[in-house]
Amino acid sequence: MFDFDRLFEDLTAEGFGDWAATLKRETAAALSSDGHGSLTTWIDAWTKLPDIAADTIRLDQGAVEATGLISDDERAELRTTLQQFHPWRKGPFRLFDIDIDTEWRSDWKWDRLQNHVELRDRRILDVGCGNGYFGWRMLAAGASLVLGLDPFLLYVMQHEVLRRYLGPSCPNYVLPATDAIIPPRLNAFDVTFSMGVLYHRTSPVDHLKALHDSLKTGGQLVLETLIVDGDARRVLVPEGRYAKMRNVWFLPTVPMLELWLRRTKFTDIRLIDITATSTDEQRSTDWMTFESLPDFLDPADQTKTIEGYPAPVRAILTATGT
Repeated sequence: MFDFDRLFEDLTAEGFGDWAATLKRETAAALSSDGHGSLTTWIDAWTKLPDIAADTIRLDQGAVEATGLISDDERAELRTTLQQFHPWRKGPFRLFDIDIDTEWRSDWKWDRLQNHVELRDRRILDVGCGNGYFGWRMLAAGASLVLGLDPFLLYVMQHEVLRRYLGPSCPNYVLPATDAIIPPRLNAFDVTFSMGVLYHRTSPVDHLKALHDSLKTGGQLVLETLIVDGDARRVLVPEGRYAKMRNVWFLPTVPMLELWLRRTKFTDIRLIDITATSTDEQRSTDWMTFESLPDFLDPADQTKTIEGYPAPVRAILTATGT
């Protein structure tokens, strides 16, 4: 568990030793048992996972899967332990015939973007990666290394559970950090993803600048975020909550988002998808029993949030770093 030595060694070998040292130091601090009230409980649950090995691993399908022969008692024990890492938001996964039906059908988002980005032999950064679901899909597409950043320790722990069965030696990592850990002009990654993060930032321009700094010259950004209709002069700034979320700051139009990308030195900006989020794509399940999208929409008008704002619509854009 928490074995990141190969990552730090690879980054150092590629000339990013100072940043690797920063990542190592900040990761150790974040994973201190004193830093989170539930971390010790999650670590204890991880140690109680059944010691079983997969015969087959499939990373190239909607439900990332590990299969193998296990007893009914082991399967029951595994299910009970996996439930201790509730809520499961990104997925789906299938571990030894246990379907982890996550809140988000993240595979639908992957299907929208996968043909618009080349990942073979690429080094990937995924900012706000959650439990690292997309990282497994990226490995299946040929990525040489995936580094995910997410500050929520539950998602880091979920990834550690998945690594145990999907491949502890696979170059797919999730570290407890945000884009704030990206130094100016890092220039380390071939492709950087930011999906579902921009609207949570109090400064979207600073977020885009950090993403730009992460990329090699000519590297590709994949950006997915909430948008609203309108021209380049419109940005929705919710007063209070948006879809019951407290931390939503800016919902731009596509023209405004393209302007932000140009101002932060991105070129070759392409809009590849606009999709309204449906209650089939985001919903409560046995693996995420809290409120979800059906509870966030106006029951009398599904085109509006409960607060009266436009219901969630998401755009995916790609752009090139200079």
